[in-house]
Formats: sequence, C-alpha cells, structure tokens
Amino acid sequence: MSLPAPEPGRPQERIFWRQVWILYLREMRAAFREKTIVLNSILIPIFLYPFLMWAVFTGFTFVMGQTQGFASRVLVTDWPANHPKLRLNFLRDDQIQLLDTPTAPTAITDKIKRGQLDAWLEFLPADQTNAALPGNFQVRISYDQSKDRSAEARGRLADAIDQYRRDWLKRDARRRGIDEAHWQGLALSARNVASNKEMGAFIMGMLAPVIFVVMVAIGCLNPAVDATAGERERSTWETLMSTAASRLSVATAKYLYVASLGSLAGILNLSAVILTAKPIFGPLFEKAGRTLDYTIPLPALPLALVAGLLLAGFVAAGMMIFAAFARTFKEGQSMITPFYMLVLVPVIFLQSPGLQFSLPLALVPIVNLTLMIREVLTGTFHWALIAVSFTVSLVLIALCLRFAAYVLQFEDVLTGSYAGSFTTFLKERVLRSRTDHFPRAAKG
Repeated sequence: MSLPAPEPGRPQERIFWRQVWILYLREMRAAFREKTIVLNSILIPIFLYPFLMWAVFTGFTFVMGQTQGFASRVLVTDWPANHPKLRLNFLRDDQIQLLDTPTAPTAITDKIKRGQLDAWLEFLPADQTNAALPGNFQVRISYDQSKDRSAEARGRLADAIDQYRRDWLKRDARRRGIDEAHWQGLALSARNVASNKEMGAFIMGMLAPVIFVVMVAIGCLNPAVDATAGERERSTWETLMSTAASRLSVATAKYLYVASLGSLAGILNLSAVILTAKPIFGPLFEKAGRTLDYTIPLPALPLALVAGLLLAGFVAAGMMIFAAFARTFKEGQSMITPFYMLVLVPVIFLQSPGLQFSLPLALVPIVNLTLMIREVLTGTFHWALIAVSFTVSLVLIALCLRFAAYVLQFEDVLTGSYAGSFTTFLKERVLRSRTDHFPRAAKG
C-alpha cells in the first residue's frame, strides 16, 4: 500500500484527509474479509435480537401452554356442609384434581414443598363479624410461590372460589328482594385510551433504544481491538507506521473505521428490531384483544442516525484508548471489557417507563442519546434537549480524541512495548506532575 507523499505547494490539510481516506478504505476492506468482525458487526446485529425475541416469545408461549395443560393437585379439608354446589363445581373443573387423603398438616406442607402436592384448600368457620351471614365461611390456601404449578393452582382455586362467592351473594340478594344494581353498589371498569399505534410506539420506545446501545458497543468492540492489538499481533503495525502517512492520519482512519462499524451495527439492529417486532409480538397482543401497530415518525429517522453516529463515536474513542495498551488480541479484549460494561450500566436504569427526558439527564453521556431515541420513536421531540444531548456528545468525543492523541505521543505506547495498563499509565504519566516520570515523546 502506497500513500501520497507531501507535494510542494499542496495544502497539508488536503493531503492529511486523502491519507485518512486511503487508510480508512484499507481498514474497511480488511474488516469485511475478517470473519469475526463481519459476524459481530453485521450478522449478529441483524439476526441476534430478532432471534432472541422470537425465542423468548416462543418459550413464553410454550410455558403458558404447559402451565395451562396440567391439572392442579389439590387437597381439600372440611368441605362446608351448606354449600354442596361448591364441591360440585370443583369436581366438574378439569383443571383441578381433588385429593381427599387425610394427612397431618406438617406432612401436607412438606408435600407441597417437594412438589408432590400443588395446594392445600382449607374451609374454616367464619369469624364473629362474618358469621352474621348464615352459611358463611373462611378459606385458606397453602401453596409454594417458588413453584409454577403451585402458584398456578393457587390462582385457579382463588378464581373458582371468588366466582362461587359472587354467584352465592347474587342468589342471596335476590332471595331478599334486592336487584342486581342495588346489590352491586359500585361497579369498576377500566378503559385504555391509548390507540394501537400509541401502544406500538410505547413498546418500541422501551425496547429499541436499549438494544441499540448494546449493539453499538458490541459492534465497536472487536474492530477496536483488531485495529490496535490485532495489528501488533499480526506484526503489521510497524509496517503501517513506516508508511508516508502521519501517525495522526493512521489514528484518525482507525478511529473512523471503528466508529463506522459500531454505528452500522446499531443501525442494522435497530432496523431489524423494527421490522420483526410486529410479526413476533403481534400474536401476543391479539390474545389480549389488541393490535400491535406503529409508525416511525419521519423526523425520527435522521435523529436516530445522528444519535447512532455520536454514540458510536464516543464508544469507539473510549475503546481505542484502552486497546492502545494491548499487545495481543486477547489482552485487548480484557482491557476493553471494563469500559464495555461501563457503557452498558446506564441501560439498566432506562427500563423504567416513568423516566423522563430532562435537562439533567441530557447532560449524562449515553443516557441522553438513549432517552432521546426513545422519545423520538414515540413522536415526541424536545428540540432543546436534543441539542444539548448532541452538544454534550460532541464535546465528550472531542475530549476522548484529544486524550487519545496525547496517549499516542508516547513511543512505547504507540509501538506496543509499554508494559503497563491504562490504569498504570494514568498513575505514572498523567496524575504525576514530575517530568522525570515522562519518557521523551515521539515526534510527528
């Protein structure tokens, strides 16, 4: 690979960007020939989360089918004598299997804990207050919440008894000459005023931004390691440094290459999630009597694109700083992992629907862009906060690049001969002010 040498009278800036462009194309061509990078930056973003969503939905449906398919094993003691219809209702219920084997209370509890019995239904005499109604009684259900079968049995028993209780009170009210309207007294109903499109936008706003951040980080990780430690491990780093290109051109090209693959991974994954969410989650909404529908607002598309570029720019700069101290690919992955986890920490706190996009949060890196994407996908545009988020991200990227340029001034770090880690570098050459701790910086 030959790079243009400076020509007399030719603007240095133009030469610099031409060198960056040539090196950038070289990095991109090499990346698309690398199986690991193609897998992590293109194939995984397209297929991983859609496949995971399908797998989760399929597993959820399977578990629900398994739960609804078995009969709950229930032991009943002391049936109320005045309510023969209650026992008849239980006998007719195919999802409840009645067991009448008398056992000591402690043994019954042990059977529930071991999974040999799902629930224990006890009918107890009514207390002094409730005894005013003839035939009244109390019910106690013993179950194990840590077991799905037992928890499902408790729900079935509670529903059956509650339904019988309502029917019994209605019959008693009619017998006393009270019509249903006066007997009921208070009726409670709920109505969701959100349209299907609004519900779809809400689901996408909660799901897509989090996945977006994760995939941008994954998309940057391997290219950042390969662009630094990978070059050293393949013994091509010295060859690249010996070309006519300046070191700043090499660092800029590699940074743009990592940021490009990170933003590509995020955008591809976001597109895949948007396209596959409806066919995957649509049947689940139909069971609830709703339809999953959403339309992405047109202004949201360029904003999401810019947010992806800024997020990838910050993540790529941070990862390359850490990877600059690695001499092997494996060592680079270990050094980048703490920063990778730090990037994902804010995502944990973004699952709350009540978290609002505000000025304080617009000043927090990663959180600001993620909340901004969530807002614009739902059709809400806080332009002032968007401007603040973009400005903060640009300033942060500039600071990271400035620090990266400072790190690459040191010959031993640039060539990979520095034996310390990023933390050691901070202690020895940044935090200490004495000049004897600084080696002579490389020129150019």
